[in-house]
Amino acid sequence: MSKSDLLARRYTKEHEWVDTADDGIIVGITEFAQDQLGDVVSVELPEVGISYRHNDAIAIIDSVKTSTDVYSPVDGRVTHVNENLLSQPELINKSPYQDGWIVKMAPENSAQLESLLTRDQYDESVGNAEK
Repeated sequence: MSKSDLLARRYTKEHEWVDTADDGIIVGITEFAQDQLGDVVSVELPEVGISYRHNDAIAIIDSVKTSTDVYSPVDGRVTHVNENLLSQPELINKSPYQDGWIVKMAPENSAQLESLLTRDQYDESVGNAEK
């Protein structure tokens, strides 16, 4: 796997996206996920410093339609949370890949990142989910 592949955005089957950063990873939900949720009205964020295992629920997003968990894409520790979401949860709808990020994490095992979906794999899974 090339370095550019490692730095490319990755995805989970649960509709989280993961970007790599100098100090770890950034996690949010995908455009597809926010569209399915509808208007986001509140976000429950985790505490900084807490460690999670892969697929543990790390946040809760409430929308006008439903409530959903956000899952940890890897084993790791939360290093930052997007506190702007507490007063502006709609950032998840308006800018899911930029201003609407949810947490930053320090992964315990970078090899787990390689097992996440590529954009093409994610798009294929979403296409199958819509059928």
